[in-house]
Amino acid sequence: MNFRSIAQLSDQLVNWSKQLPHDLDLIVGIPRSGMLAANILALYRNLPLADLDGFLEGRCIGTGKTRRTAMDLEGGGGTMGFLDTPRNVLVLDDSIWSGSALKEAMAKVEAAGLPHHVQYGAVYVTPETTDLPDVYCEVLHYPRCFEWNVLHHHVLHWACMDMDGVLCADPLNHENDDGERYRQFLREARPMHLPTDRVKAIVTNRLEKYRPETEDWLHRHGVVFDQLIMMDYPDGATRRQMNTYSAHKAKAYRDSDAKLFIESDIKQAIEIANLSRQEVLCIDTMQMIQPGGLPVARPGWPLPDAFEPTLPRRVVRRVLSKSTRDRIAAVRRRLNGAD
Repeated sequence: MNFRSIAQLSDQLVNWSKQLPHDLDLIVGIPRSGMLAANILALYRNLPLADLDGFLEGRCIGTGKTRRTAMDLEGGGGTMGFLDTPRNVLVLDDSIWSGSALKEAMAKVEAAGLPHHVQYGAVYVTPETTDLPDVYCEVLHYPRCFEWNVLHHHVLHWACMDMDGVLCADPLNHENDDGERYRQFLREARPMHLPTDRVKAIVTNRLEKYRPETEDWLHRHGVVFDQLIMMDYPDGATRRQMNTYSAHKAKAYRDSDAKLFIESDIKQAIEIANLSRQEVLCIDTMQMIQPGGLPVARPGWPLPDAFEPTLPRRVVRRVLSKSTRDRIAAVRRRLNGAD
């Protein structure tokens, strides 16, 4: 899975900016996600910003007091009139898949008959769409997803998701009593990252006896899922004694045909990736964890020489205790049929 975070997007836009025309006057974002990339680039270049409809109507988005752009200097601090003069404009989208959104934007601009010199760009394109924009930053192969759309993307159709820490907040210590206070937490848990598309499987370390409360919360918050996989222990004390949190999730992930697991805790994300030998997205750090314990490096940013070639083992030893590593090894042997 090719994944890009907002931090990676920002880094790439800063580097890409050096290759873009130096005489740009305005950045126009194609709503909605294109506005994220356009805003970052406009801020870095200290250029005026507009959304596509605003641009077509001759409007720009106003700037704050700390940033005076050419628009402020020429327009006396206002946005009106700036586009009365022909400008060099970059119309930007975050990504191109089929190219329909960019083609629609091109048609609207052409139909408006504006006097400006307009170029079209995208941060991410596919190998098949490199000829569509005038400029692009990176060719990103499918499958792919981004921090700003992963919870609203059809990738969820073949993804497993953790519950606590992802869909809702983790219980506080005083709520985690395996009794009435915990049941109250299950009913009233604060929503966090709610998906808007169907999820293949929700894999949680909650106990099976709490299935009714868990399913009720999911239904009340509009979470659509194919399967809810829970731990089958009699009580919380047994669950803590067995301490198979990551192994439980890894087994469910490996036994399914899912292509992605979304986990909140970085330590568990590393363990799940190692045990399942598949990618895990840590939503707390917005890093894609590879089998071996490595977060994916930022595009074009090689890992330090000092960490190669033994970084995966060093990372695992630094993050995980020896007893945890021994349990992981035992579970891996069972999964591979060695025991």
